[in-house]
Amino acid sequence: MTPEIRIAIAGVGNCASSLVQGIAHYQNGGANEQIGLMHWDLGGYRPKHLKLVAAWDIDERKVGRDLGQAIFAKPNCTEVFCDHVPDSGAIVRMGRLFDGVAEHMANYPADRTFKLASEAEPDQADVVRVLKDTGADVLMNYLPVGSQKASEFYAECALEAGVAFVNCIPVFIASDPAWAKRFRDRRVPIIGDDIKAQLGATIVHRVLTDLFAKRGVRLDRTYQLNTGGNTDFLNMLNRTRLASKKESKTEAVQAVAERRLDDENIHVGPSDYVAWQNDNKVCFLRMEGRLFGGVPMNLELRLSVEDSPNSAGVAIDMIRCAKLALDRGQGGPIVAPAAFFCKHPPEQMTDDDALHATEAFIADEPAPTRH
Repeated sequence: MTPEIRIAIAGVGNCASSLVQGIAHYQNGGANEQIGLMHWDLGGYRPKHLKLVAAWDIDERKVGRDLGQAIFAKPNCTEVFCDHVPDSGAIVRMGRLFDGVAEHMANYPADRTFKLASEAEPDQADVVRVLKDTGADVLMNYLPVGSQKASEFYAECALEAGVAFVNCIPVFIASDPAWAKRFRDRRVPIIGDDIKAQLGATIVHRVLTDLFAKRGVRLDRTYQLNTGGNTDFLNMLNRTRLASKKESKTEAVQAVAERRLDDENIHVGPSDYVAWQNDNKVCFLRMEGRLFGGVPMNLELRLSVEDSPNSAGVAIDMIRCAKLALDRGQGGPIVAPAAFFCKHPPEQMTDDDALHATEAFIADEPAPTRH
């Protein structure tokens, strides 16, 4: 029997666009083309085994369209790297709004923000029925930052339908003990929270912080300032939606520091919206420390990446790990992949330890001893 992973998506924004494009791009490729993937064959699953079966959004330009077309509708603005994305057969359905759109978004031009569809919002039974009818294995949460209630709604649906939940955003579900217990009790896998990009600001900041610790450099203070022009950055102009994002990114760095920095000596988080950047994200990173003898040093780095494609390959790996957990009857937070792929996992590890533990998980072997 040919293996298959059936994927549902909540939130058809730029990250979903890059994921769908990536699945199409790699569908007929080979292992020599596996740019951005942990493995071409991960536990028996290759990109060609990924099938898109359902999607939800609240924008009238996406609802009612095939997912393969909806990903290119405004306000999406990420780079188009796949020339031909075929129709998936999955029609984007109206989703639940809750707190999925910040109020200030209404003050911006329509091509930069949302146009709310007029269709009736589904209840939990509607979404659960679709997940079951389509045979979905994994539900991806790609809602905007700050969508606490909306994310919890889709997490409830995944639990009820017995579908693995991959939480790509900084709303704490996998890392929340109460939610983790519910997924564990129902034997439903969850991987989260808040996806790390392939080579993004947070993973670079973590690696450098770990390097300082390993080389005996005392890190005194650091900042990470990020700007971008996609709807995510526009959404985050509402600072009340940023609390979990800042906590997620900050803890990802603090977790690998030789010693925790005082709050006034570390600043990590989105800084401003620059419309013309579109999906390009620019990170300004500074680290100040002391070398041998207390002699001061500092490091400054500027990183520019296309934000959404930077996480799509990681998402494909998370999907495949979630399916492996399903196949094995594992429920609750899948600890090793969460630590490797996410900024705010239930259990923080160094990136080296997380990599080795994830490789052991994929091979279905005991976790290695932590360093």
